[in-house]
Amino acid sequence: MIPREAPPLGSATILSQRWSEVSFLHWRVDPSLVEPHMPAGCRPDVFDGSSWVGIIAFQMSKSSFFGGPSIPWLGDFPEVNVRLYSIDEQGRRGVVFVSLEASHLIPVLMARAAFGLPYQWASMKIGQRDGKVAYKTRRHGQPDAASHIIVQPTDDPAASVALAADPLATFLTARWAFHETHRGATIYCRNHHEPWPLQPATLLHLDDGLLAVAGFEGLADRAPDSVLYASEVRTVFAAAENNKQRERVWQARLRAV
Repeated sequence: MIPREAPPLGSATILSQRWSEVSFLHWRVDPSLVEPHMPAGCRPDVFDGSSWVGIIAFQMSKSSFFGGPSIPWLGDFPEVNVRLYSIDEQGRRGVVFVSLEASHLIPVLMARAAFGLPYQWASMKIGQRDGKVAYKTRRHGQPDAASHIIVQPTDDPAASVALAADPLATFLTARWAFHETHRGATIYCRNHHEPWPLQPATLLHLDDGLLAVAGFEGLADRAPDSVLYASEVRTVFAAAENNKQRERVWQARLRAV
């Protein structure tokens, strides 16, 4: 059972951000389709026998490091990622990013170096009009890796209350960490934020090549099985840990007994 509220980080915050205008598009798939993308020591997490492939589009802003002031240009840009759902040998749940599109090159290079995340430099736009939210992205040097998404959130308080108690919505959105392969090891990086203020949403337009480039050919040809929206959360990240670090911690605890 995935908690809707994030557990405490358990260590110092190294990064904080605001995520806003967040759209979640998800497709139900057989777990065997995502298994090859799992880092060592992880397997696909499933809900009702299925795994899920998601496209998550949002605006990132107010990024700051180690409690310092926000960095307006460096940490303020749209992002669109393709992600999967993982569980490791310790039973820790997370997400696995297959790709992450961002419009600023320096954060792309920093995220690759610090976490091994597969960030890609792209030309991106996000806009709102008449209650609709639109996202456009096209990867530099790889024009097939592009996406155009338009969603319309539904302002229905009763439906939002129902989503807060919906186990599938919680499974898809309340993911408090990511798994990633970095420098030959699987790392686990935790984050914390308030529960998502989820709203149902309608997908008005999708012209997507990111899923196919990520290895999920044909998936965007059918309608997603879940479309959700959230206006804003503020999130913080702890330093990543890997399996070797975890093993050393437990060895030290055993020696102290």
